[in-house]
Amino acid sequence: MAGAPPGSVRDAKMDAASLYREEIYTDRAAATLRVLVPVTKDGAPDPSRPTVYTGEAQILTNMGPLPISFEIDATGLADAAAKYAEAAKAGVENAMRELQEMRRQASSSIVIPQGGMPNLTGGGGGGKIQLP
Repeated sequence: MAGAPPGSVRDAKMDAASLYREEIYTDRAAATLRVLVPVTKDGAPDPSRPTVYTGEAQILTNMGPLPISFEIDATGLADAAAKYAEAAKAGVENAMRELQEMRRQASSSIVIPQGGMPNLTGGGGGGKIQLP
């Protein structure tokens, strides 16, 4: 792997100063909360960094379920659970905006013929249409 690109497995390093312990909570119906608790390199709680709360949900599409992940601005587990519905709604709305933007970009793509204008002196030309 002499020519391995940057960011490849050979460059993978774990930053011991940025470790988190992950805890997962669910109501076994619809909601899943992930709590990322900051820890030191020895695994002890690190009170100098904030705990991160994220929620997970799925929306059903004609292509199957689409997982949605979103951050919840909370001060504790009970607060995160109380704010889950509001954060999930915002996360789904954000995902829908991103999907609409992707559709808009895909529909406005320009089709460029290969080789440009055909050779008018009789020698073949491009003409194969390629999508970007």
